[in-house]
Amino acid sequence: MNQTTEPVSAPKIETLEKIASQVRRDIVRMVHACQSGHPGGSLGCTEFFVAMYFHLLKHDPKFNMQGDGEDIFFLSNGHISPLWYSVLARSGYFPLEELKTFRKINSRLQGHPATEEGLPGVRIASGSLGQGLSVAIGAAQAKKLSGDPQTVFVLMGDGEQQEGQIWEAAMYAAHHQVDNLVATLDYNGQQIDGPVDDVISLKNIKAKWEAFGWEVMESQGNDLNQLIPKMEAAVALSRQGKPVINIMSTEMGYGVDFMVGSHKWHGIPPNDQQLASALDQLEETLGDY
Repeated sequence: MNQTTEPVSAPKIETLEKIASQVRRDIVRMVHACQSGHPGGSLGCTEFFVAMYFHLLKHDPKFNMQGDGEDIFFLSNGHISPLWYSVLARSGYFPLEELKTFRKINSRLQGHPATEEGLPGVRIASGSLGQGLSVAIGAAQAKKLSGDPQTVFVLMGDGEQQEGQIWEAAMYAAHHQVDNLVATLDYNGQQIDGPVDDVISLKNIKAKWEAFGWEVMESQGNDLNQLIPKMEAAVALSRQGKPVINIMSTEMGYGVDFMVGSHKWHGIPPNDQQLASALDQLEETLGDY
């Protein structure tokens, strides 16, 4: 079981940054190969996933669906699946070679995570936005009922906050003191139709979550030196009567200069020339699949 509790060190940060660079190479190559997928949000959340799976999560790549005795992670904004698949493969959940099948017919690596093919690491189908928080709350309550001391984590998107189910779930979790739950909101300010503020502004999202009874933290998601201590602090704040949410600022397309900050890269693949440019910017540190 992967488990680390020691303070994050400079060498550890350097190692995680190298993993992040390789994961970004995986993302752009996967989306380019099938000419379909969502590179922008995947690139923007890379540090978060690397920090979770290679430092924070208590998890076992042998994988049991129930997640007994380990932390559980749910991805609600399932369109960033290429990122998750890369991190799962590089964590040992399934062979790295399988990344070549992304979005291919009969692949376990569908465009949005699914469960019917039994992909290790994936416990729910996701990508129909607004549902992941509800599932995470149910899993957290199940852990409480069974006396399991581990934590449930969920990642949501900022455009997803426009879904009503999110706020029903938020009320429920606070009312029932589901305090073994840590949610993270990827706040990159972009969604498929444009800037979030232009589609439906979230206004003061921190104040909203506080008003719904959650413990709220804020972090910078593209800086591991800032992100990891904040996530560790979020876990430390759990089990004190309130669910916890980390509002994590990121940049869509981070790491690839022509994708940064643009909603246009929410759901389109790079062409051959753009792929070459992206790979020139991303160091190959662990070996391409």
